[in-house]
Amino acid sequence: MQYKFNSKQRYRSIQGLRSFKDTLPTKVKKILKKKGHIFSETLDNWRYIVGDELFKVCYPKSFKSSNKLSSSTLCIMVKRGHEVEMEYSKNEVIKKINTYFNEMVVEKIKLITFDSNQQIFKKEIKKDVAKNQYTKKITNIKNEKIKNSLLELSKLFKKR
Repeated sequence: MQYKFNSKQRYRSIQGLRSFKDTLPTKVKKILKKKGHIFSETLDNWRYIVGDELFKVCYPKSFKSSNKLSSSTLCIMVKRGHEVEMEYSKNEVIKKINTYFNEMVVEKIKLITFDSNQQIFKKEIKKDVAKNQYTKKITNIKNEKIKNSLLELSKLFKKR
């Protein structure tokens, strides 16, 4: 094998297979180093961590990893009026998150309140997905299979 000095890579590599960490972009590496996977895992398992009652009332907003000056904190958005419930269950949430990751990941929880009038949880879906302009574009498609499948898809969205 020959050593190759590649200008696109940061490290000197052997010709052939490269390690996975060398192929990642530097911005992705920074996110992974800042424990970005912890936030995504807590989002995926939030219902399990907090329980069904608190799941309806709060959700994680961001995660700040620890550094020399501050400890790792998890910011949680809580509906106005339910702050007390979340305040009392802070320690339980910290314990559950740390046991899920099998290490000391979260040391503090910061609560941020929001009004329940804001519609953060709901996604707005247009009722008429296939409007006249889209149906005209669909009917101009020459391939019959694609045209029929798009029309059927728009009918399914209308039913929802």
